[in-house]
Amino acid sequence: MKTAPLIGISRHRLATDGEGITTLVAFHGCTLRCNYCLNSQSLRKEGIWKHYDTETLYEEVRKDELYFLATNGGITFGGGEPYLRSDFILDFRELCGPKWLLTLETSLNVPTKNIEKLLPIVDHYIVDIKDMNDSIYKYYTGTSNKQVINNLHYLIKCGKKDVISVRIPLIPLYNNEEDLERSIQQLKGMGLSRFDLFTYVTY
Repeated sequence: MKTAPLIGISRHRLATDGEGITTLVAFHGCTLRCNYCLNSQSLRKEGIWKHYDTETLYEEVRKDELYFLATNGGITFGGGEPYLRSDFILDFRELCGPKWLLTLETSLNVPTKNIEKLLPIVDHYIVDIKDMNDSIYKYYTGTSNKQVINNLHYLIKCGKKDVISVRIPLIPLYNNEEDLERSIQQLKGMGLSRFDLFTYVTY
């Protein structure tokens, strides 16, 4: 039975993490070091909230199954980076079955084999792209976006373009509206059409 460290579980989410009513399950651990990290506890050892095995998590979240089925909702795995827990998610899907919508909020900055493993069981992808410009991406996250773009191409090649939503933020001091437009045009050129544009609020 697989186990994983979590930073939290948030129930009854609507229109923020995929379709319908969802429960967000946020994993500890991430491949990026973003300067404005929304969930910085996912990077700190002391940020671990609880360790769950797949069976315990299933029993915890199934209390909302009626909402999931009535609204075409389900579980959204985020974090942190959920693709670092691919084996855990695979085991969880075996427990919950195919009726719940399973969404991943991901940077896609992971080995392609992690994505390939979950290809048959993920219903929707929310990709936090940051910026398509590698220099901007690297300046903000501390690493290159080449793996991200390769993985986007892989998902599109596998017929997933219509279930990919891309989050493109305006990040103060890191990019501007022209950068956003360039990212959008590049993503459209790849065949993607679902975008979530917003501005980071910084202090």
